[in-house]
Amino acid sequence: MIKVGGVIGAFNTIFLIFFTAITGLYCARLAGLNTIRSGVTQLIKNEVPVYEIISGAAIAFAALLLILPGFVTDLIGFLLLIPVTRKFFISSITTKFKNKNNKFNNNENIIEGSVEENQQEKNDKDN
Repeated sequence: MIKVGGVIGAFNTIFLIFFTAITGLYCARLAGLNTIRSGVTQLIKNEVPVYEIISGAAIAFAALLLILPGFVTDLIGFLLLIPVTRKFFISSITTKFKNKNNKFNNNENIIEGSVEENQQEKNDKDN
């Protein structure tokens, strides 16, 4: 921000920071309302709105990034507000979690067994 302030001026830099924060929050509000509307539509169809929940969390995170001063955080925040890039981020993150879950859910980690109770332990419990 200091380098940008040296090039375009301190006042312009401060104005740009506030402008991106206000514009980003307005866009986040609109995107959030669209996500809620889509989620309600999914609930009316009697479906679980999983994508809408994750998308809403991504929009909230984008709003947080837009509030924080900085041009890189603003860029990431605006990218999260665009539905195409948000879907790309969400799909890349979920595939990483699916790969980790598949790694731990294979049959190599399952040990089958049975529990047998001794006659004496059974008698002790009954008494």
